[in-house]
Amino acid sequence: MSSRTASASAAIDDPFAMRRAGRELLSLALIDARNRTLRWLNAFADAEPTVPHGEFDPPRWLVGHVAWFQECAIARNLHRAHGADARRTPTLASIEPRADAWFDPSATRREQRWRDTDIGDGHLRDYLSATLETTLELLDKADETDAGLQLFRLALALEDRIAESLAELAQAAGVGGGPGGHGAAAPSLWPLWPARVRREALWFGAQRWVLGSPPGGFVPDTERGVRDESVPEFEIDAQPVQWSQFAEFVDDGGYDERQWWGEAGWAWVERSQRRAPRYVEQLGRAVVAQRAGVAQRLSAHQAVVHVSWYEADAWCRWAQRRLPTEVEWEIAASTGAGRGFVWGDVHEWVAGRARRWSDDAAPALPPSVCDVPQALWPAQRVMRGASVLTVPRLEHPKARRFAGAEADAAFVGFRSCVI
Repeated sequence: MSSRTASASAAIDDPFAMRRAGRELLSLALIDARNRTLRWLNAFADAEPTVPHGEFDPPRWLVGHVAWFQECAIARNLHRAHGADARRTPTLASIEPRADAWFDPSATRREQRWRDTDIGDGHLRDYLSATLETTLELLDKADETDAGLQLFRLALALEDRIAESLAELAQAAGVGGGPGGHGAAAPSLWPLWPARVRREALWFGAQRWVLGSPPGGFVPDTERGVRDESVPEFEIDAQPVQWSQFAEFVDDGGYDERQWWGEAGWAWVERSQRRAPRYVEQLGRAVVAQRAGVAQRLSAHQAVVHVSWYEADAWCRWAQRRLPTEVEWEIAASTGAGRGFVWGDVHEWVAGRARRWSDDAAPALPPSVCDVPQALWPAQRVMRGASVLTVPRLEHPKARRFAGAEADAAFVGFRSCVI
């Protein structure tokens, strides 16, 4: 590998560099993202996922939505040079006459997507190839400005985000786990989960911190605007809560004791009859859980994963601790690496609810399946950080994801703070 190729490969994984990437880097990253999407399509090729249809979108629909969004935002949009100010409604027709009916999330409900998307894998690959080819041609002619590159950066971010959605679906459906799993094995898509020696919590002094991202480069909608906050001193775990720690909560009857749960959380426990995190088959001295269709013995020193916000909050109450606030988490992630703060194993639940950092109106863009409608934000909880399944260029310390408190399909865990 030449030094230039190695440098480009490193750059497309750099979350800071990619937010300001120019045409050349964006082109490489878009090709990288599409190759990953195709590997996921191959992983599902021989599988018929059996999962709750109300919780997940079908894999071929997700893959097709990636191409549809890219085409809708860029190739079909004569106003693409205006970036975030481009019109939402595409001006031109799709190269696939049925694309809007198939892949526009506002055109169908999730249950219908499992029934109606009859596009074959060969046809879908042709659509993926054609849309990417057109995107790259238009990118080569785009203005090397934030406005000129905005929609290309947005399409890249969506495809990277959906790669993790496909991993969540594969985990739920038992796809790609090799011997014992269903569907084609996809070892390159399933990285090893790190096990870490527990370290002492870290203390941070009182300070002021600016949340959100100012204009310049690519700024996801959930980060738009800035908010200056005064932060009292705090102490936070150096790494996410591990299986060994969570097992103590379970052994102590954590799922049976009403006192550790809020009202909504206890209702969720009774409704779901949950007695351990999702996919866990055994939790004690040995932790056995399903990983992509294969029952595996997990290290007690790996981060807890696939927990709901309710479970994270209950553990913290039991341990006489609390979830960190968003600003505490971000300060630690941004300034604590040299002192041993580790993040990126799992997404992490934090305290508080979804909110904007400014009152500016959101840009009018094509609908994405990853969007949470702003009207639902007050009911959503917040995840910070990234997981081992996150595409590296999305691992930015200001990144935010929103989900309901009961959500546990994501590769999400948590850490805690001193009360």
